[in-house]
Amino acid sequence: MSSNFSSTTSFKTDNNTDMKRILIIDDEADIREIARMSLKITKKWDVLTAASGDEGLAIALKEPLDAILLDVIMPEVDGLTTLKNLNTNPATQHIPVLLLTATVKAATREQYAELGAKAILLKPFD
Repeated sequence: MSSNFSSTTSFKTDNNTDMKRILIIDDEADIREIARMSLKITKKWDVLTAASGDEGLAIALKEPLDAILLDVIMPEVDGLTTLKNLNTNPATQHIPVLLLTATVKAATREQYAELGAKAILLKPFD
């Protein structure tokens, strides 16, 4: 089985500023902070964070975003439900979503691709 995912993904943005903006949605504060600092320092991205799928969706509806980094396993509203909600809303369906997960199998990769994920990043990450 081949995967639609690559280790490098480029994003087309309609945002006219040089600084890209990403939203990190993860229930683990440590993961949010590590990802936020890494993207801010190494890539100079403007980083927003959310601790839940519902909070993330609310931010995505009101803020212009170039990408979303979304944890798969979260309490209450999980990442896949959040991804479906983002993809079915005309205001957010254009935003590329990268899934963040601790485990992934080939079959799961295909499911994530079918749901609209642009890439998968494995935790823990460097």
